[in-house]
Amino acid sequence: MKVERFATGILSTNCYLAICEETKKTVVIDPAACPSYLMEHMKTEGLQVEAILLTHGHFDHTMGIEGFLREYPVPVYACEAEKEILSAPRKNLSLTYTKGYSFEGATFLRDGQELELAGCIFRMIHTPGHTPGGCCYYVESEQILFSGDTLFQNSIGRADFPESDPQALLDAIREKLFVLPDEVLVYPGHMGETTIGHEKRNNPYCKLRDVHDIDHL
Repeated sequence: MKVERFATGILSTNCYLAICEETKKTVVIDPAACPSYLMEHMKTEGLQVEAILLTHGHFDHTMGIEGFLREYPVPVYACEAEKEILSAPRKNLSLTYTKGYSFEGATFLRDGQELELAGCIFRMIHTPGHTPGGCCYYVESEQILFSGDTLFQNSIGRADFPESDPQALLDAIREKLFVLPDEVLVYPGHMGETTIGHEKRNNPYCKLRDVHDIDHL
């Protein structure tokens, strides 16, 4: 699988294309925006989009959905616990930066549910904390994890929003992500990629015993 990263939208969110190089079947992860250069690239490469995966419902990961759907009418998937965030402009923070945005056409997944896309199996891992329905997508055959705003390089997602739960975020990272192999390559929602092993050894947030210790970092 080939992974291409495009920093898009007003907060430079990482939008990923996960591409089967043999068939050109493609999965789009977190379409923050739908810039013309990205759409032209996809057409030039002959990519065949099969689905859009959302790691969570904040506006900076979703506002390009309609643009993609106009060109590629495919299913949009998200965690079932994210339904309210996606549909509520106040809760998905779009009213803070824009005139408001919502999306109500998603197909919702349960924790651990798998999708066969682009020749691979994508397993949705529910990792609440940044948002109630925050999640990651693990492609075991490729040793790849799309972590959204759950886990970053040497950092974690913000958990100071009204819908956030910082302790749940730390617990999800330790209990659901750090059990994956060290060599798993992590593609986060912002900034550069990392590995599970690097974060287990170096991420200062994940070394904390309790969420209350975050203030001492």
